[in-house]
Amino acid sequence: MNTMTYKGYTARIEFDERDAIFVGRVLGVKAIIGFHGETVTELRADFEAAIDFMIDDCKARGETPEKPASGKLMLRVPPEVHAAALVAAQATGKSLNQWAAEILGKAAHV
Repeated sequence: MNTMTYKGYTARIEFDERDAIFVGRVLGVKAIIGFHGETVTELRADFEAAIDFMIDDCKARGETPEKPASGKLMLRVPPEVHAAALVAAQATGKSLNQWAAEILGKAAHV
């Protein structure tokens, strides 16, 4: 997957062969924020303008711009998965939270 990042926001980038343009969509927020460009330079500029507009618009309305993730994650897993994860974490000398953050980071290639 091709991505771009700006001010903590990440967008997925694709090429629209029919229209011969790059298109992007910001990930991890409720709002649908899309942008496009014929070149990578145009795409980057439109992405940054879209993020800046969203931030400015929120400020003008007295709202806090939505961030892609808070850092808090609640999971519901079967008890046997929970138990196995707890044992795996303890075996490495880490808390379940530290262990899960490490495993999720590796899986997400962060």
